[in-house]
Amino acid sequence: MATAQTHAVGLDIPIEADTYHMGPGTLRISRKAFHGKLRSRLLERLQAVLPEDQRGLIFLEGGKEQHQYTSDGEPLFRQEAYMHYLFGVQENDWFGALCVKTGKSYLFAPRLPDSYAVWMGKLKSLEEWRAKYGVDAVHWVDEMADVIRGLQPPCLHVLHGKNTDSGLDVLPPAAPPPGIPLEQQHLFPALTECRVFKTPEEVEVIRYANAVGSAAHAAMMRSCRPGLMEYQLEATFLHHCYSQGGCRSAMYTPIAASGPNAAILHYGHAGAPNDRQMCDGDLALLDCGCEYYVYGSDITTTWPVNGKFTPQQRGVYEAVMTAHRDVLAAMKPGVSWLSMQELAYRRILEGLAAAGLLAGGSVDDYLAAELGALFMPHGLGHFLGLNTHDVGGYPPAGPARSARPGFSRLRTARLLQPGMVITVEPGCYFNPVLLLPALEDPVQSKYLVRDVVMSYLQLGGVRLEDNVVVTEGGAESLTRVPRSVEEVERVMAGGDWPQ
Repeated sequence: MATAQTHAVGLDIPIEADTYHMGPGTLRISRKAFHGKLRSRLLERLQAVLPEDQRGLIFLEGGKEQHQYTSDGEPLFRQEAYMHYLFGVQENDWFGALCVKTGKSYLFAPRLPDSYAVWMGKLKSLEEWRAKYGVDAVHWVDEMADVIRGLQPPCLHVLHGKNTDSGLDVLPPAAPPPGIPLEQQHLFPALTECRVFKTPEEVEVIRYANAVGSAAHAAMMRSCRPGLMEYQLEATFLHHCYSQGGCRSAMYTPIAASGPNAAILHYGHAGAPNDRQMCDGDLALLDCGCEYYVYGSDITTTWPVNGKFTPQQRGVYEAVMTAHRDVLAAMKPGVSWLSMQELAYRRILEGLAAAGLLAGGSVDDYLAAELGALFMPHGLGHFLGLNTHDVGGYPPAGPARSARPGFSRLRTARLLQPGMVITVEPGCYFNPVLLLPALEDPVQSKYLVRDVVMSYLQLGGVRLEDNVVVTEGGAESLTRVPRSVEEVERVMAGGDWPQ
């Protein structure tokens, strides 16, 4: 796990003023080395497209303090992802700047009154902040306009664009000193594209989040038994990640679905809070990831609540497992993510045909009838990093989103390239909202064996999700959870993991 060449990330690098860690046995990160490298990559991109006289000051606004409605309650602060990427600042209401000409980095901290020390702890000096974040200079926010004006940049490069996952606009901050133009064309695409391609140090942080999250999935398997509530598995996951890995937050709201709930793709929300009691004979689908230093894991495992797969469950599980295995084997630079979605569909449909749910045609016929999206309505995977669905899926010059059912849900259609971290999460679900209308559809119904399909409607679903980094020669999964039927049943019986 250590990266001795840069000393930016490791379990045993020296602890300095700029080191982030959560105590013994947790990953250590040198903010100065880690973010310094990321800032350098961005500068290279911008300097390649900006003439000398147009190289100004990159200006970012960090996340602001939030309140729960009109109360004085505050959720735990999480830094805005672009701000964290360049500076690693943990606190709210900061600003950051980076000179495109000189490479010098600046942070601006809110000047807090002395009384805050009573409630928030010792107030740091500017030098203490500078040492913590490893930048060239730190100033107070109330000095920011004068400091930036004194640097005399020709412009401020600010973020302005659209997040292709959420569809929401990334809006530029207000200019702190009036009179300096805001340049909105170059920063967003350059910084977004930087985030698509992870440095080796970023991969190590994601690897650590995967190690912690993988162990927590194994802990859930061992604790599972009929009669437990779904949220008790969620609690096991959260406790393990925080107590054993220093991962204070989940990457997203955990999905702890059992029985028919496993066919609900985003189960676990406030209206369905993982509140079903698990029964003997159910499958449990656990989609849970943890976060370390804002980078996260996103892992899904599926297993029988009683520890033993039924023949029906095993057939579906192994169809999804085959899709998972074959996609991982086929991934390499230059491969289209659209082709990986089709490969996953082929393997799942082959498995369903072998189990007797499909008949009367070939796999090509089933694909043409869009049966793949009927059983797997979501995309195969998404970029992962500082966000669960990380940015850069559909850049302006990249492949457009497909209109085909299922394929349209892909969060990217790009060709794979080294440094991308992407999830591989094929699934097969028996959702009556999709299947019952299909049984009446003249095109799809001729391939669906009605009685057999109906007998699967209470099974729920299976999803298997790994976090994968694309390498020069292929791909490497960062996730280490029990996957084969034999591994799952052995761990659920109390066996060690990893072996």
